[in-house]
Amino acid sequence: MNGRVVVIFACATVFATCLSYAAYQTLGRRGRATPQIHLAGVVVAARDLEVGTLIGPNDVKTVQWVGGIPKGIATKTDMAVNRGVVSKIYEGEPIMSTRLATVGAGGGLAATIPAGMRACAVKVNEVVGVAGFVIPGTRVDVLISGIPPGAAPDSGPRVTTLLQNIQVLSAGTNIQKDNEGKPQQVQVVNLLVSPTEAESLSLAGSEAHIQLILRNPMDTEIAKTPGTAMASLFGPAAPGPRAPTVVKPAPRGGITAPPAEPQRPPALIARTVEVMNGLTRTEVRFARVEDRP
Repeated sequence: MNGRVVVIFACATVFATCLSYAAYQTLGRRGRATPQIHLAGVVVAARDLEVGTLIGPNDVKTVQWVGGIPKGIATKTDMAVNRGVVSKIYEGEPIMSTRLATVGAGGGLAATIPAGMRACAVKVNEVVGVAGFVIPGTRVDVLISGIPPGAAPDSGPRVTTLLQNIQVLSAGTNIQKDNEGKPQQVQVVNLLVSPTEAESLSLAGSEAHIQLILRNPMDTEIAKTPGTAMASLFGPAAPGPRAPTVVKPAPRGGITAPPAEPQRPPALIARTVEVMNGLTRTEVRFARVEDRP
């Protein structure tokens, strides 16, 4: 074998061995390296927090969060304590600022009312409240029924849609007193409305009958309804007797005919006849009808 070829083969073998060793060392160091895990503390709910709850120190806890912290999550308990819950938070769920009322707003129903809106209470029964299916977060339409002002007494009541796609804030029972002063349970539903809608709803609650209609929360279309009257439920009314038609003679030659004189009743003419029967004399009266000229 040529000595020159032997030298080239030996150099290639040494070079390949050195290159393999260097690659093995590099991959080994990467495999032995410990990955760095970024941990941070976040505040989560220690129990289920209902809407209107004022968060206390025992309602939250701090846990370690792996990776980057999403925007809005509380990282200190001071960011969540003494703030009201506006949307239900489940146990173990991170506390986000969007689920809490503003600082200083407190808890309860008032903390769930957005700026510029109002909570209007409506007294209902189980039927009006859609048999218990009206719960916080659902959407309803408000129907009112009664006799409109100025309507004829025999026209009957009328129903119309007053408000549509209204959010329910709360639903429950309140203890109120009846006319005799005795306490009784009253079903009350609080609706989220604008100030103008609150005026209409308050007036309807005192002057008309209110009915709540449950709707799909994904259906936000506002329907245009004309309202329904009691008379329309029984179909069209039967036609009454027609008045007799008076046919007037058409004028001739452009000259208007004089108005006809009213017809006078026929005259009653009486006649007296003297009857002699022997020595007896009697008078007999006869009456007959004759037309007047």
